[in-house]
Amino acid sequence: MRPSALLILLVIASTALADDSNFEFNGHTKLNATALSYPDNSVLRELFGSSALDAQGDVRLNLNWRNNGWGFNADYQLVGLHSEFLRLPNDDRRLFKLTDVIGESDDNTLLHRLDRLWLGYSSEKAVVRFGRQALSWGNGLFYAPMDLVNPFDPATIDTEYKAGDDMLYTQYLRDSGDDVQGAAVIRRNAISGDVDSDVATYAVKYHGFSGELEYDVLLAESYADTVLGLGMGRSVGGAHWGSDLVITDTDNDTYVQFVTNLSYSWMMGGKNMSGAIEYHFNGFGQSGARYDPASLANNPELLARIARGQMFTLGKHYLAGSVMIEMTPLWILTPVLLANVGDPSALLQLTTSYSLSDNMLFLGSLNVPTGSSGTEFGGIELNEPGLYLSTGASLFAQIAWYF
Repeated sequence: MRPSALLILLVIASTALADDSNFEFNGHTKLNATALSYPDNSVLRELFGSSALDAQGDVRLNLNWRNNGWGFNADYQLVGLHSEFLRLPNDDRRLFKLTDVIGESDDNTLLHRLDRLWLGYSSEKAVVRFGRQALSWGNGLFYAPMDLVNPFDPATIDTEYKAGDDMLYTQYLRDSGDDVQGAAVIRRNAISGDVDSDVATYAVKYHGFSGELEYDVLLAESYADTVLGLGMGRSVGGAHWGSDLVITDTDNDTYVQFVTNLSYSWMMGGKNMSGAIEYHFNGFGQSGARYDPASLANNPELLARIARGQMFTLGKHYLAGSVMIEMTPLWILTPVLLANVGDPSALLQLTTSYSLSDNMLFLGSLNVPTGSSGTEFGGIELNEPGLYLSTGASLFAQIAWYF
């Protein structure tokens, strides 16, 4: 069913449930812009010039209804994009086609979509949901190897909503407080359009307690690869420690990923502060990887990702850290470091959020990659002398209004 027809059904449902105390309706409008620069030796400068601008307007309407254990959730998005490196949301790999392009011309696109659409039932001990929904697992703060379904890029600024996927989700709560979660993410083959088990994700995760220690045990098959995971977390001297170990067995080899972190909150100079530091070992890393310029033209998704300044995670060893400083009750400042320690190179971020009113928020970020040519953040070397896959400093700004 097309999103336009589903929107009509949502309006009808909203009218029918308007007087129901179990009905909730809210949403937001966001306007954001990203300005990027490209160094002289970057192949992206040849494609886009010395700089590029990405602007987006987003209206999101969230409908929730619950009654006698039953629940229904539908989130509608109307998105306008202006970009020289468009990477449009699409449902080519998802079970349901819930995204429609309304119109497009040159670098502009208007589309609408349903980012959430699920029906479920909850009892005192069990939860069952089917449809488009979001799932987040693991103890990673910046890097999330146990988060198998749509993990955030570590450099993402706006992490309010994670993209939904079509799945069957279940959870059972034991008397001890432990719980078992299961998920079957159903996907289509991007070429044939048919439902294909080779691109699906089937996962079971057990979450338990042993004294002060919390632990997770994960068993999954994702994109036909076997995945085993073990996560742990506990309080350590007033701080919180978390860690995940994930082993992925593929047809080519067996890869290990590991993440461990510490987070702590304190007061300094009368200001609330919280900090986090994390180490990530990426078994899939390929230090010194090179790209053929011709391959970029044949891979628009990769090119768009690079042009937006998003991370590769090509290296083996990463170190990340942040400090959240509450400058005033309305203003938060957060410096962030994402470093490939093997290069070495890094991405420095200075993010800020300011509450303009009870329902308006400003979110901004200055992003500066550092490192010599030939490193992940300084510029990955191409198979063409003198050209690198690199971005310069960038600015992100967003105003959000909630209703």
